[in-house]
Amino acid sequence: MSPLRALRADPTPERPGPGPLPDALLRALEVSIGRRMGGLLAGDYRSAVLGEGTELAQVRPYVPGDDVRRIDWNVTARTGETHVRVQLAERVLVTWLVLDTSPSMQFGTADRRKADVAEGVAIAIGHVATRRGNRLGLVTFGDRGPRSVPPRQGRLGLIGLLDALREERVDGEERVGATSLGDALRRTGSMARQRAVVVVVSDFRGPVDWRRPLLELAGRHEVVAIEIRDPREQELPNAGVLWLVDPETGRQMRADTRNERLRARFAAAAAEERAQLARTLASAGSRHVVLTTSGDWLRSLAVFLRRGHRR
Repeated sequence: MSPLRALRADPTPERPGPGPLPDALLRALEVSIGRRMGGLLAGDYRSAVLGEGTELAQVRPYVPGDDVRRIDWNVTARTGETHVRVQLAERVLVTWLVLDTSPSMQFGTADRRKADVAEGVAIAIGHVATRRGNRLGLVTFGDRGPRSVPPRQGRLGLIGLLDALREERVDGEERVGATSLGDALRRTGSMARQRAVVVVVSDFRGPVDWRRPLLELAGRHEVVAIEIRDPREQELPNAGVLWLVDPETGRQMRADTRNERLRARFAAAAAEERAQLARTLASAGSRHVVLTTSGDWLRSLAVFLRRGHRR
């Protein structure tokens, strides 16, 4: 059995899961991320470069232009001459996965639910991000039990991720709570002390309380926003009278979907709302890709990472 297959829960009609995760596409994803991150994906090799790191390389005499915050006062006191600490450049990549577990993620009318695609993205990113000593951290939001898992190396990071994912699968537990991506981004920013890759996986439904936290996060880290949609969120079927329910708030609305003008207005409003979301993400400095509950989401993700431009 494939190691990744063992990490996935068995599919059921209610929870069909993310679908196949072919090794070839995962390898392509790994190469794509490696190329995109450039100098950030540095855990694959030991650094010989001096810079902002945590491992001490040497202590040497101070020269004009050195950062006074690096003065080693103990050595300076012993020698009577000002010395500074020089460290190895940080060569371990830290990836933070910010994962939406809100009720709206349970929606799905195509091949799977949005939560299933999010699970697949989490497994794929986790598989890539924990290789060769790199570290993975997790922040969840949207239900009554938000979680924060500190970055861990190798399979420990991936196991921590999957344990958190499976906690929200407990049968019979009503998962309700306010969706606050803004709070999740602030939590991530407070924990992400070194430059990192932050991958936000969400349907971006709910209050837009996250623009400023995202702007601040993107100023210090590489941020990728992975938006997950279902086709029925963009257009109404001609299915007679329906009761539409907002899963985030429980609010209900009656709609006669036989009305062609109503369906057209709904589609136009939905398209404009998603276009505004894309503009907001771009203005905050985040790269953005849309994955859907129909088709091959993993291939779409790999293609996006391969061709995405550097900001």
